[in-house]
Amino acid sequence: FICYLCLYSVVRLQTFDTTDQSAIVVYTGWERHALVGSDIRLSCSFFSWRWTSPDVSFSWSYRPDGARDSIAIFHYANGEAYVAKKSPFWDRLEFVGNPSRRDGSIVIKNLDFSDNGTFTCDAKNPPDIGGSASSVRLLVFENVPIQAGVITGAIIGAVLGLLVLIVVIYYLMRFLVARRVFSLSVSKHGKKGKGKEGSQQRQASVPPLYTVTLTHSSL
Repeated sequence: FICYLCLYSVVRLQTFDTTDQSAIVVYTGWERHALVGSDIRLSCSFFSWRWTSPDVSFSWSYRPDGARDSIAIFHYANGEAYVAKKSPFWDRLEFVGNPSRRDGSIVIKNLDFSDNGTFTCDAKNPPDIGGSASSVRLLVFENVPIQAGVITGAIIGAVLGLLVLIVVIYYLMRFLVARRVFSLSVSKHGKKGKGKEGSQQRQASVPPLYTVTLTHSSL
């Protein structure tokens, strides 16, 4: 039984090691917007269970809008960056990544409408060479449109602000009403007290009638 457990553990470790070698995951943005004539950074990074290999590599390809095939535009390997001279970005592409930190980002300069398309990044971290590439779509405009997320966030913020304002007004009105009721109550009790004191003083100042009557009778 012990031998069976040992054999099973070895098989599991080998299976994990094989799976581990193909666990690389590449990350890019989903969609980027930019203005004509501006520069844009296209980020690319990856996750791997392995330590960053000195043989790490990055490859970028580009598929224009309306095209079926992609073309290679950039490759990094062995510490060297290569830009494809036959690509539309050969004089406008710059590698700004840091391979030791698993960063394979590039910058496309002086954007034009013809640059609209899908950019795909693939990374390898030997012996971890499995996994799939990741793509980001670039849209170039004369004026960058307001993204739906910004509009949604503004609407949510306005609604929350209105709710907070309503709550503040509600509690302020309650406070003012309570203060008014308290003032009226104090004023009413004060008038009652003064009325009682005045009546007592008037009663004390009037002499008793029976005293006056006795005095006249004695005369």
